[in-house]
Amino acid sequence: MKTSTDRILTTHVGSLARPHELLDTLKERENARAYDAALLDRQIREAVADRVDIQVRQGIDVVTDGEMSKTSFVDYVKDRLAGFEIDPDGRGLPPSWQAEIDMFPEYYEGYLSKYTATVAPLRRIKCVGPVSYAGQAAVQTDIANLEAALVGHDVTEAFLPSTTPTTYGRNFHYATEDDFLTAVADAMSEEYQAIVDAGFVLQIDDPGLIDCLTDPTRDVDDRERRANERVDLLNHALRNIPADRIRHHTCYGLNHGPRLTDIDLAYAAPFMLRVKCTAHSFEVANPRHMHEWQIWEDLKLPDDRILMPGFVGHANNYVEHPKLIAEYIVRYAGLVGRERVVASADCGFSSRASYAPEVHPTVAWEKLRALSQGAEIASRRLWG
Repeated sequence: MKTSTDRILTTHVGSLARPHELLDTLKERENARAYDAALLDRQIREAVADRVDIQVRQGIDVVTDGEMSKTSFVDYVKDRLAGFEIDPDGRGLPPSWQAEIDMFPEYYEGYLSKYTATVAPLRRIKCVGPVSYAGQAAVQTDIANLEAALVGHDVTEAFLPSTTPTTYGRNFHYATEDDFLTAVADAMSEEYQAIVDAGFVLQIDDPGLIDCLTDPTRDVDDRERRANERVDLLNHALRNIPADRIRHHTCYGLNHGPRLTDIDLAYAAPFMLRVKCTAHSFEVANPRHMHEWQIWEDLKLPDDRILMPGFVGHANNYVEHPKLIAEYIVRYAGLVGRERVVASADCGFSSRASYAPEVHPTVAWEKLRALSQGAEIASRRLWG
């Protein structure tokens, strides 16, 4: 993973709004209706090229495909893992979401209605047979689309996101939960290896860690035990990949609400730092977490790690001022070193393929521009 010794680099977390014509075709496929497969392939390829071009024009140094081929950052695995089928009785929302929904039912009644704008229903899967990886062709298509999109662009580096092996549905096949999760980890490791073998940085999207630590249905000891087990499982899946090719995104959840159930980063960070990786991505622009730069005054960042704090938000359509972004970059650089900070976003701007993404695409592009402008200001302050 490349770092800079003379300026602050910029990146983001991954998902970007899909073009409407692509959404139209994805919607037909995801609802088991007739669709033109060749058209869909072309639309994805063109969308990746367009989104990479936008990232470069907005000043982003470390770019990605925008997750154009995926219906969401986690649901896509239903097409890449053998041994699963759709679970009609699967739990709809994690307990950490449900706790806040119970606190603010009127707000979430309106908020959750936005999911009617997604192209795919919110589905869970269940394991009904031996788990193996069946996504070889799909991941190679993702790789080829990003490689083609990068031609003619001068970027520092490119990454591809993949989901953690701990966020899938219920086990109806393996004798134990450990056997089930290990099988999933071994299967997903094929996707991870393919991404790294192609020369891209692997990003692990990990909402499961925070879900474990926030789960109100379990006591503290049980939550922490399960969180450590999940980290061990992820490290098992990453065992053959060099740490300097991995970035880890600690996802606090996509619900754009009061977020009163969020745990402090200071509590989550020791678990996060156990993950085998080089870069740590986490929320900062979220006002529930803006103050948490202070934890790095006391918590030592390992010498082989860098931080990718989210200086622009994924949950609002404000465009952060570049000077404010610069202030936060300089603050983090003062705590861990200027070469160990990469400016990023809180989370994805369109975590699900939707006609109503979290951030309107025209606003998301301006957020990326503000991020690069803030990095330029901070670089002048840090290097002169």
